[in-house]
Amino acid sequence: MVKIDHHVHTTRYSPDSDITPKQLIAAAKAAKLDVVVITEHDHQWSEDELAELNQSSPNVLILSGAEVSAREGHFLVYGLPNLDDVPAGVTLRNLLKTVKAHDAAVVAAHPFRWGQDFDEIVSEHGAVFHGVEYVSNNVSPETRASTDRMLKRNPMPRTGSSDGHQPEIVGCYYSEVDAPVRTIADFVAALKAGKVRPQHNPGKPSAAGLLGGV
Repeated sequence: MVKIDHHVHTTRYSPDSDITPKQLIAAAKAAKLDVVVITEHDHQWSEDELAELNQSSPNVLILSGAEVSAREGHFLVYGLPNLDDVPAGVTLRNLLKTVKAHDAAVVAAHPFRWGQDFDEIVSEHGAVFHGVEYVSNNVSPETRASTDRMLKRNPMPRTGSSDGHQPEIVGCYYSEVDAPVRTIADFVAALKAGKVRPQHNPGKPSAAGLLGGV
């Protein structure tokens, strides 16, 4: 099993983060993660930047996606070549269209947070997400319960991630992936195959509650 935290932010491109890239590597190693996918707000790291960071990270693979600020909420995207067609403020319909065109993957970040009507989103677009963030540091027991009810009616894969903005939060929750992950394409394939399972890291913060029988 591969342990992946696929929702984290760094100071390089996310002004609300306190995690430097160097701290991210140390925190991921301490959390015993195998892979970290950086998801800056509306920014995706270049391959050259990732290669440079991976040179300093022999034990943890660092990949990049992005957290896109769509009109309807925040969505994690993986496997897009760039974000040219999905700028901040894009409609979810156009985001989903772009993701499909590039055979990428999209995960709903912290559904129901800030009063988001995620039930209405699923009613309009269907169970189209390759994952739904079931637990993270920005998922509460209340929003998790709403997600539970929604997923019973509209089954989609559950994911876990930290939504880390501070070093100690990295890896608090993560996704256990039942497939090798060496590239972002591997992770996209695992999401689409439903080979992901949310997990809590013992001793780490548990804002969304502990897990059992998921």
